[in-house]
Amino acid sequence: MTRSAIAIAHDYLTQRGGAERVVLAMLKAFPGAPLHTTLYDPDSTYPEFRDADVTTSKLNEVALFRRDHRLALPLLAAASSRMRIEADLTVASSSGWAHGFPTDGRKIVYCHNPARWLYQTDEYLGRPARRHHLGPALLAMRPALGRWDRRAAETVDRFLANSRVVQRRIQDTYGRDAEVLHPPHSMDPSAAQEPVAELSDLDPGFALVVSRLLAYKNVDAAIGAARLTARPLVVIGHGPEAARLRTLADRHVRILSGLTDAQLRWVYARAGVLVSPSHEDFGLTPLEAAAFGVPTVALGSGGFLETVVEGSTGLFFEHPTARSIGAALADFDTHAWDPATIRSRADEFSEDRFIWRLTEISGEVLAGVPHR
Repeated sequence: MTRSAIAIAHDYLTQRGGAERVVLAMLKAFPGAPLHTTLYDPDSTYPEFRDADVTTSKLNEVALFRRDHRLALPLLAAASSRMRIEADLTVASSSGWAHGFPTDGRKIVYCHNPARWLYQTDEYLGRPARRHHLGPALLAMRPALGRWDRRAAETVDRFLANSRVVQRRIQDTYGRDAEVLHPPHSMDPSAAQEPVAELSDLDPGFALVVSRLLAYKNVDAAIGAARLTARPLVVIGHGPEAARLRTLADRHVRILSGLTDAQLRWVYARAGVLVSPSHEDFGLTPLEAAAFGVPTVALGSGGFLETVVEGSTGLFFEHPTARSIGAALADFDTHAWDPATIRSRADEFSEDRFIWRLTEISGEVLAGVPHR
């Protein structure tokens, strides 16, 4: 293996989400850097990764794991421990595995969250673990995975957190200080848009959810609010909850997946309000919507408190329930929203700013400058 000056690492490239967009920004910060990951499915993640030099683990030979990385959970710690990277500096994007990739150089970890299935198991599963079919297995593996996770954290030279919420969790979990470096949004409203045929008959101004379809994302509550208020709702995303959510949807709700970025820009541009009902470590989608001047109705907790300015770029609701969301949407309709103010909020979280600070930190770590 050829030694690199800087390498990039990520848990798995099998989906499209905010973490994967961060990795794309890292590739822009370090052009030509090799990218190491346990699993890679080019068809289910962003097409830009096809241009990267991607190295995978042996688990990638199993098509079932590429389709659903959760099935590989019992094997991921061992596979991650064998993902040896030869580089002067590894910049890892991690929510549970890439921080454990061994390297003979220095290591920066951009932490999206300490492993949710270890430390927030009930939230990850969307219900108490003992009442979920995956719960007993997760609980049985938790002691061993916890020991592996803490050993992996000891190999990190510098932690970066994507939000203040995650900064506190890194301190509580690993006893480590972390600088907050907000991830960038990557929605450019001036870029090309492509109409979505399935929505061509829908008037602009609909409510929109952009989310992975996981239990803790509370998309079912947003669907319930649409049914209560008879407000058209478009849900963009995919995940293990898709089939169940489709059974909840009525004629007011459209659920789509597999959109290109150009199609997603078209949807954002036509939306009237973004609904964000999940417990997020960092509230990225409100910034994507804000780039198009679209305000947000969000759960008033976690990362949304860092990206949504109440009364200026959106409103908060207290509980992730259909009734609470419906009441917030009714309140939302009484406000006059200024698209220019909303767009200016998105500008504060630019990709250029993220790249500038990440490259600066990387230079400090390579030079052995201690974390202030």
